[in-house]
Amino acid sequence: MNGEGMNNAQRNADEQRDGDASRDTNELRDLHGLKAVVTGGGSGIGLATARLLAARGADVAVLDLKPDQAKAPLRGYTADVADQLSVAAAVGRAASDLDGIDILVNNAGIGAIGTVEDNDDAEWERVLGINVLGMVRVSRAVLPYLRESVHASIVNTCSIAATAGLPQRALYSASKGAVQSLTLAMAADHVREGIRVNCVNPGTADTPWVGRLLDQAVDPEAERTALNARQPMGRLVAADEVAAAIAYLASPAAASITGTALAVDGGMQGLRLRPVGQ
Repeated sequence: MNGEGMNNAQRNADEQRDGDASRDTNELRDLHGLKAVVTGGGSGIGLATARLLAARGADVAVLDLKPDQAKAPLRGYTADVADQLSVAAAVGRAASDLDGIDILVNNAGIGAIGTVEDNDDAEWERVLGINVLGMVRVSRAVLPYLRESVHASIVNTCSIAATAGLPQRALYSASKGAVQSLTLAMAADHVREGIRVNCVNPGTADTPWVGRLLDQAVDPEAERTALNARQPMGRLVAADEVAAAIAYLASPAAASITGTALAVDGGMQGLRLRPVGQ
């Protein structure tokens, strides 16, 4: 190859690299200009999601009972999803500060342990009031803003408990089963308004709530080993991995996806492996 040919080849290679770098940068900032609200964003999956959305260019408001961990560039707002007035006030402030809302991540929720005999009516009402009605309250408050967006999206945090029977999780599973059904119904209700609604179904995630459960166990190390083992990948799901799935479903890259439950569970729902050694 002569010198001119080599120079042309080098220029083409340089341009290709520049193009790849530009695409990588654009992909990392694919939420630039969008405004997001994340409930339960003060810790765990919610905080990981809020940080990732911000890193990818979104202006993010965190609604939480204790939004202290929502450091700049995140905007923190105190809100209780169990209370309609609290939700309406926080959403109103966030929407005003953000100048609109394009993305809602309904992540706030609480856990519950026990069979149907173990949790009384008050506990059922409390958990369902937060895990299910909490999403209803926030969605109701945010929908008027989403209708003004050209990239409107809702992502609900559901759970493997919605699709797999887990021991000692009757109340929690019932609440998450309702979340998955609610997601499908909302997707049908709002698709013609240009609002997409999806959910993610994490397996057992390495979050502060799971950490507290492990601390209460008789043998925390044995309990962690058991939780790791029930997921085919052999480990807990990372909060950042769930956040990545949420960010994808919320982004314009998923513009044709609605009414979908995306499992982030290490294969727990779909895989049936032989015992080790067989």
